[in-house]
Amino acid sequence: MKNNPLLATSSLPKFSSIEESHILPALQHVLSECRIQIAELCEITTPNWQNFALIMENLDENISRVWSPISHLNGVKDSAGLRDVYQQGIALLTEYHSEVGQNTQLYDQYKIIKQHSSFSELSRAQKKVIDNTLLDFRLSGAELNNADKTKFAELNLQLADLSNQFERNLLDSTQAWSLLIDDKNKLKGMPTSALKLAEQFAKQNEQTGWLLNLQFPSYLPVMQHVENADLREQVYKAYSKRASEFSNNGNYDNSPLIDKILQCRRQQAQLLGYDNYAELSIEKKMAKSSAAVVTFLNDLVRYAKPVAQQELEQLQQFAKDQYQVTELNAWDISFYSERLREQQYAFNDEEVKPFFPVEQVFGGMFEIVKRLFNISVKVTTTMETWHDDVLCYDVYQEDSNTLIGQLYADIYVRKNKRSGAWMDTCIHRRRINDTVQNPVAFLTCNFSPPVESTPALLTHGEVETLFHEFGHTLHHLLTQVDEMSVAGINGVAWDAVELPSQFLENWCWQEQSLQLIAKHYETNKSIPIELLEKMRAAKNFQSGMQTLRQVEFALFDMQLHTNYEPENSDTSVQSLLDNVRQQVAVTIPPSYNRFQNSFGHIFSGGYAAGYYSYKWAEVLSADAFSRFEEEGIFNPNTGDDFMRTILQNGGEVEANQLFINFRGREPDIQSLLRHTGILQ
Repeated sequence: MKNNPLLATSSLPKFSSIEESHILPALQHVLSECRIQIAELCEITTPNWQNFALIMENLDENISRVWSPISHLNGVKDSAGLRDVYQQGIALLTEYHSEVGQNTQLYDQYKIIKQHSSFSELSRAQKKVIDNTLLDFRLSGAELNNADKTKFAELNLQLADLSNQFERNLLDSTQAWSLLIDDKNKLKGMPTSALKLAEQFAKQNEQTGWLLNLQFPSYLPVMQHVENADLREQVYKAYSKRASEFSNNGNYDNSPLIDKILQCRRQQAQLLGYDNYAELSIEKKMAKSSAAVVTFLNDLVRYAKPVAQQELEQLQQFAKDQYQVTELNAWDISFYSERLREQQYAFNDEEVKPFFPVEQVFGGMFEIVKRLFNISVKVTTTMETWHDDVLCYDVYQEDSNTLIGQLYADIYVRKNKRSGAWMDTCIHRRRINDTVQNPVAFLTCNFSPPVESTPALLTHGEVETLFHEFGHTLHHLLTQVDEMSVAGINGVAWDAVELPSQFLENWCWQEQSLQLIAKHYETNKSIPIELLEKMRAAKNFQSGMQTLRQVEFALFDMQLHTNYEPENSDTSVQSLLDNVRQQVAVTIPPSYNRFQNSFGHIFSGGYAAGYYSYKWAEVLSADAFSRFEEEGIFNPNTGDDFMRTILQNGGEVEANQLFINFRGREPDIQSLLRHTGILQ
């Protein structure tokens, strides 16, 4: 990439040099260069990997190097100026990718490579890149007539804009609500750490008292612990109405955007010859068909619903016997569930949190992966960041002390940062001649920050979240694939990409590993065995209800992308959600609940007709971990085998084959049912 005014491809991002006024010129510059080179590539008479496909890989990387830091900043450092530039940039990129994806000359060049006798001489990764790219051309509309190509490209632009607006509305609606509490008695029951955080939020806003908001570190303690039911109801209503017609005078209402997104997706699918978007989505997934997905989810319902009904009955009886509450409202379930869990297992999160200071958890997590995969992770100060809280690490191969990757960790909640937790790619691994380009990852969470002199302390659920995202990070960093398009998480079937993340969560529950990650922040004493045993005993508390909740979301997603018809009231968004709940759920939320309006995974993320992937991959991860249960959770040979078969192969081999290579057989749902306690 020549004379790029923003970033150089040979280095890490220079966040201090990223000025909003530079972003669009830099993007336009690289896209212009790409178009010039593509025109030249289309003229090659005998395209092959070296003179054509490799050059296309280079072009993709040039764009990624410019845009990846901008996309990341949009999620972690939102501002009015960046929003406007980001939206314009997304439009430019969408237009470019539609143009490339429908370029029949390029498509024909890839076909020539595939059909040439020299194709058999390519590496496995190179062959997979060619095969994937041919499928991408077809799914981008390259085989459509000119009128339909234009329509398809227009729909791409609409979808990019709508998805971006959906995410912005959700962030704005979440940040628009806060509640200042001036009487501490109203917060009776709230843990000390949550009280301190609410007090810190108030001070940051130049207020006195305790400031509640709808970010998860504030919302969850209210729902689980505050005894004042009226306050719980007030916070629940605000949270469940986000980005809907019921909040902010409808200014951030995502409802019309949802309808438009679904209509655009359906039109694209039909242009490509599919009955619905779910059929289109499944083309690049591990599952064989959308019907197979629904069957899988209904099987989970069959196992989990009787367990969930028993759990709900137990909770209702407990609330009646202990608190004289005869009806559980939506804002009561988390509160009384937490009381029941405390009674049954005699511990709570506040008792556990002091054993999970962030520094200890990170150190223990790094020790675990050192034992499993023979890698070491060390703090570095050589990487420039966008915020003082961001920590950076180098990842080394332990035996040779060879640097193999780097990561940025941005883990604390703050204003103008998108909620949730995620891993994203900064730089991809690839081999360029005799040089290997090391991968770099962004790891992002929204944990409670340090408060005054107390370090950041994590709940055990947050520890699981960290391990989950670090599992994705390892998938990106440990790859040994030489071609960028199938290295790390690239090219991995979407319903298998959660395997490494959910797999690593298992080490949050094992006695040997907990001794590494759990030490009291004041005494440095390991977590007591009796407390650890209580936690492990409580691991599957209400697992039936939790399973049904995830299956509800997944079935709703599949129904939306299979049966949605805006002109039919029986298949409207709300009707489809209501029908799924009637079939699956054991508790029905109030009619004003607008969960769908904050369902960013499918409306602004990559999980459209793919939310089932979490449960699908959970089957894979539970079954993969069962081998460690058999052979030892720190067995280096088993760890090395998992690294070599799953983590290092990226997307160059089909996910099902990689699993078989590791486990020696097809995946079995029984391990998941056993791990979650649904089957004893």
